[in-house]
Amino acid sequence: MPVPNRKSPESLTDRLDQVTTLLRKHRLVENLVHKQEGAHQDLVEQLVHKQNTVELQRKLDELHPADAAFILESLPLEERLAVWQLVRSDRDGEILLEVSDAVREALIADMDDHEIIAAATNLDADELADLAPDLPRDVVRELMDTLDAQQRERLKSALSFDGDQVGALMDFDMVTIRDDVTLEVVSRYLRRFETLPDHTDKLFVVDLEGVLKGVLSVKKLLVTSDDQLVADVMTTDPVIFDPHDDAGEAVQAFERYNLVSAPVVDHKGKLQGRLTIEQMLDYIREENETDALNAAGLVEEEDIFASVWKSVRNRWAWLAVNLCTALVASRVIGLFENSIEQLVALAALMPIVAGVGGNSGNQTITLIVRGVATGQVQLSHGERLLRKEAGVALINGLVWGAVLGVIAWLLYFNIALSVVLMSAMVLNMMLAAFMGVVIPLLRVRMGGDPALGSSVLITAITDSGGFFIFLGLATVFLL
Repeated sequence: MPVPNRKSPESLTDRLDQVTTLLRKHRLVENLVHKQEGAHQDLVEQLVHKQNTVELQRKLDELHPADAAFILESLPLEERLAVWQLVRSDRDGEILLEVSDAVREALIADMDDHEIIAAATNLDADELADLAPDLPRDVVRELMDTLDAQQRERLKSALSFDGDQVGALMDFDMVTIRDDVTLEVVSRYLRRFETLPDHTDKLFVVDLEGVLKGVLSVKKLLVTSDDQLVADVMTTDPVIFDPHDDAGEAVQAFERYNLVSAPVVDHKGKLQGRLTIEQMLDYIREENETDALNAAGLVEEEDIFASVWKSVRNRWAWLAVNLCTALVASRVIGLFENSIEQLVALAALMPIVAGVGGNSGNQTITLIVRGVATGQVQLSHGERLLRKEAGVALINGLVWGAVLGVIAWLLYFNIALSVVLMSAMVLNMMLAAFMGVVIPLLRVRMGGDPALGSSVLITAITDSGGFFIFLGLATVFLL
């Protein structure tokens, strides 16, 4: 069996091109064969189809599961399902874990219950926990019945935690040892394994009750005399996590302490599992993708090749909000129709005030959302952040407002218009700073995601506010 290889991004793109080219070529050849007439047409079609299938399967077998997932995500639905049928059944589970949630849903929908169970058979309890939310309930129950008692309890434990808790991310595949044996005994014990779990940089020292007593670094094991006891060289105060800890805080701890793995223990000190750098990286990627989608007002991750109706359902909610806010902005402009008619320059200049205010607000809101995500920003910091962002907005507003005022004077030779424009710029940027701090912190206070729809809201507020401030000042002082 070919050994799957990891590919660089460049060669992976080339491999995608190869698969796409093969699909097109095979489709063309099969269409030509189908049009031929003859006594052995069916036999020829079967031979051509088998040859095409073997060639594609060979390409897919060479790929690492993550690379195969990338190719599946990059193909339109019809071609994706055709390629998915060619993936060996013993690799289905690994690939399902790597694809995005939206694509996984489409692949699982194309499988029957027996295929799903076969795909999940080779997965560990923590991997099954990642897959279970996307599987039919009947299939999950049947899978439970196929597991031994230990695996079943582990799966139930992992499923009992929310997705943003450490317990939902922990890995159960780890090496445990006792503290009353020598390092020579530990080394002999490790050599009994065919392979060690991925990211094994430390061994977990437990007592007979499973209570964690410390960790033994593999590096220390390699460089310390074999006759030393584990108890004498182990670290007794490692960084540990509780299953109910927030996963975001665990990510920060991994970065702060340069961790590769860390034990997860319950309130009694019993070892429940471990976290690894792989899970932390996966969590960071998923959170970043979610934040980017939420900022744009997308409710969930979307398959780029999803059906039109499914994409519409994912996007309509915040588009409806955006429509409402745009109507508000238009009515604000409508209030000053007479002013715009009397001074046409207002129509040309007011988008600048709104646009710069929107950009300033998005800068503020991005920094606050990031601070909330990293734990650096708390609700108690609100007042201090408001003062700081107001100061930044005031300076930027005065500087760029003055620049814009000079440009307006060069265009229209109206000093009063320039002063009004600069004043509107300062006030709108102050409004943007205020709302850029308040919106995410208010969502946090209400228990929501601070990134969800943030760019939509701040743009709506700075547009409407910018139009109202600029046109209002112009009406009062210029007309």
